[in-house]
Amino acid sequence: MITGISIHSVYVLDQQKALDFYVDILGFEVTADVDMGFMRWLTVAPASQPDRNILLEVPAPPMLPERTAATVRELVTQGAMGTAAILSTDDCQATYDELLAKGVEFTEKPTKQPY
Repeated sequence: MITGISIHSVYVLDQQKALDFYVDILGFEVTADVDMGFMRWLTVAPASQPDRNILLEVPAPPMLPERTAATVRELVTQGAMGTAAILSTDDCQATYDELLAKGVEFTEKPTKQPY
């Protein structure tokens, strides 16, 4: 029986920039950084949940054929890949204010939702 999700993949165009954002801005920790030759296996996780990893994955061969990878990279650039991960916080407004002060750009302010 499946008991949870341990790794969720997020496409990024530049792993170092993504790493800097997740670690320096969001406060995540690196859980793996492995040069596999054909790719860099780079995962991060919140310090409070080290078993909930996000794989910062560059869309490229051998995981995707180059033509498909180019299309995915273009979609990432356009912001058209949909929700990559939903993050949790105890105080949405305070977290928003903190991240805004660190220079994070948001598409909209936090609003109460029925869900």
